[in-house]
Amino acid sequence: MRNLIQNILIPALTLASSAPLFAQYEFFTPKDAFAIEVSLPNSSEKRLPMYRNAITSLHVQGDRVIGGTTAKEGLSPYLFVTSLSGRKMLAMKDLQETIPGQKAIATGFCKGAGNVLYAGTLSHSGKDQQAGHLLQVTIGSGDAIEVKDLGSPIAGEGIFTLLSNAQGTALYGISYPSGKFFTYDIASKKTQVFDEVAPKEKELKNAHDFAVGPEVYLCKALIQDSKGLVYGSAAGNRIFTFDPAKKSISFLETPLPAVWGREVLGQVEAWAKAPNGKLYGGNAGDGQLFVLDPATKTIKNLGKPTMMPRLQALAFGGDGKLYGLAGGAPGYSHLFSYDEKAGFVDLGNPEFKMVEPGIEQGILWRGFQLSTLASSADGKYMVIGEDEALSQLMIFPTTK
Repeated sequence: MRNLIQNILIPALTLASSAPLFAQYEFFTPKDAFAIEVSLPNSSEKRLPMYRNAITSLHVQGDRVIGGTTAKEGLSPYLFVTSLSGRKMLAMKDLQETIPGQKAIATGFCKGAGNVLYAGTLSHSGKDQQAGHLLQVTIGSGDAIEVKDLGSPIAGEGIFTLLSNAQGTALYGISYPSGKFFTYDIASKKTQVFDEVAPKEKELKNAHDFAVGPEVYLCKALIQDSKGLVYGSAAGNRIFTFDPAKKSISFLETPLPAVWGREVLGQVEAWAKAPNGKLYGGNAGDGQLFVLDPATKTIKNLGKPTMMPRLQALAFGGDGKLYGLAGGAPGYSHLFSYDEKAGFVDLGNPEFKMVEPGIEQGILWRGFQLSTLASSADGKYMVIGEDEALSQLMIFPTTK
């Protein structure tokens, strides 16, 4: 009888316990999707070295995808350029050649005048720690990557978050580790610092009680509404606004959506502006999507796309849907879509075909750790960047 019970119960329990596991392995394989190899050392082609290629910044400029990476401690990040039509790496640049001692290009790229881009860096830790730097990036003839060092906006501080205004004349940022808000005038190269957003002693104590550092409670993303106001998050689950005309900061009465008792973890990790001007944001602490109406300054919680924390990236596609990356290590990131009619659709993990020299027959590349997302200006493509030891670009069409 005991053997009979075991023979019945063990397979049943195994099947029951495996159901969630099967759910994790949903793969998204849309027609005409593809992957671009940027860091597999299997040929003499241009490739990013291992442990220096986690793709943490992306921008699509016509046919070109410009990327920035984060490296492991003691190593230097890279800038790189790929072609969407050619589906290959065109150029790469070790940031060590221009600015030694940097670890990450994690702010994303901000568009200035013309085709000029801006990004911020974080430096390596240690007693000889250097401040993060502001980069001016352009793609020259022959796809050469040209980098100009604009120095450190705030002495001794890294650049955690960066945004350009609609005119491409000013930059707004959050420093690391103090979390100060700053503005940078591109023409005059002058910086103005605002302390109101930086976490206070009580907020720092709450964060330390939760054993979390600045990466968790500082504002990770900024966005500008159609009237020019800049929005971001502050420690304590609050949303702030900066008025560039008045040069003043204020806070919204409505807090970020959060699970009770976990407000300390409230952090806007990603923003995306809809065609109607509404601002969609992701709260990293509990992985909740919300929408902010700039006209009324009210926030509506739209819920969780997956049962995981983190909401690392958001971008609208040409099909009108909002796409995002939810979850992350130690679990898997999931790609999801959202629109008002269908609600959330968990698309799982992308699995796109990659054809490169040495693998002409093609392989199916699966993305499990995904951290960046960017849409092309024409809305035709959505570009995903991996956050792995060997990271690739994954692209799928989003046109109607």
